Amino acid sequence: MRLAALSQLVRLSLARERRGAFFSAFGVAMGVGALVFFVGLGLGVGRVIRERIFPNDARLVDVVPPAVSLGSFLGGGKLDTPMVERLQALPGVEKLYRKMSVRAPAASLYNGDFFGRKMRMGMDVLAVGVEPGLVEGDVQLGKFVDPGPGQPLPGLISTRLLEIYNNTFAPARKLPTLTPSLLVGFTLPVDFNRSYVTAPLPDVAVISSQVQVVGASDRALLAGVTIPLDAAIRLNREMGQDAETYSGITLVATGPGAVPGIMAAVREMGLEIDDQERRLAENVGAAVTLTTSALALLSILICVLAAVNIAHALSASVRARAKEIGVMQAVGASRSDVRNIVLAEAGVVGVAGGFLGTVSALLLALLIDRLAVSYLPQFPFKPESFFSFPWPVVVGGVLLGLLAAVAGAWFPSHRAAATDPARTLAG
Repeated sequence: MRLAALSQLVRLSLARERRGAFFSAFGVAMGVGALVFFVGLGLGVGRVIRERIFPNDARLVDVVPPAVSLGSFLGGGKLDTPMVERLQALPGVEKLYRKMSVRAPAASLYNGDFFGRKMRMGMDVLAVGVEPGLVEGDVQLGKFVDPGPGQPLPGLISTRLLEIYNNTFAPARKLPTLTPSLLVGFTLPVDFNRSYVTAPLPDVAVISSQVQVVGASDRALLAGVTIPLDAAIRLNREMGQDAETYSGITLVATGPGAVPGIMAAVREMGLEIDDQERRLAENVGAAVTLTTSALALLSILICVLAAVNIAHALSASVRARAKEIGVMQAVGASRSDVRNIVLAEAGVVGVAGGFLGTVSALLLALLIDRLAVSYLPQFPFKPESFFSFPWPVVVGGVLLGLLAAVAGAWFPSHRAAATDPARTLAG
């Protein structure tokens, strides 16, 4: 049977069975639409978790000294210069960046104009020094190096801390929202070896300094300020603290595949991996995936029910059209021709249902995003869209509708092909 004739027969049959075709396509659309919607929701929420809440480079490995160091017995556990050289020599390590915390409490008392508002605020802060290469591209003002005693220290703030401030602290206190570019150049007084909650170091003078914001970074300390590594070393030396060992090392692997081997080698050296954020992101992502999978399974069950409905509808149609099928066979239609007619009818219904379901899911997602922008209150890490629909999801929705319909039509099509024209026409 030629394609033109097949198309004409399918069109005539569907026109005659409009009601049954409509309900069959509606069932497919319900299942496909629900599946595409929930998969898009899961992908969108997962993207926000990976990219905004817990941004993480798959090639980075954060090394920290163990809580209980046995370095004197095992020849490891201390992040000094020899250990840094050993880490740098590990296979798969492309770059290495050192970190050193300022080993003294620090406090900031700000009393002055804060972007048009008079504000007085005191708080304890943490300070950590990092190498410029780790935050390369995030520094918008000057160079990220120690300017020397008496000069403002360049500092980076966390982009996540800025997000939390803009969506919680600022609205509650009626303060202006801030952007990284707006904060560049802002100066904050910081007194090292002074604290509002802990005792300062004994017999160590307070070092008063200024920290000038030079940008914001995902790699900056969340609850504190990030300064150049050489500035942290200088401050520790001026306060008589350890300026030879590092508080952390960030290793950059040649590729994600090299990370497991590097992590195993680091642990063999008596060190630990700071993967708290990575594990938290994985746990949250697993919870999202589990919820999405449960809803997707429910959607697949709806598609199965739609396939059963199509099988029932086509079986009834085949029984009602028995004489028509017998006439077609009597004038030369083969069994494969009859089977293809029934499968083609189901295919058209499935494609139509899959297309309508996918479009409905996209429109519903767009509506929810619009409503969220208009009516949901602002909160930290609120995305512009809660959904993500890559093209495989969209195309897969239409193909799933086709698959469900063809699966439902498989047995009715073979039953139609097995019709005996002589018995059928003889009544």
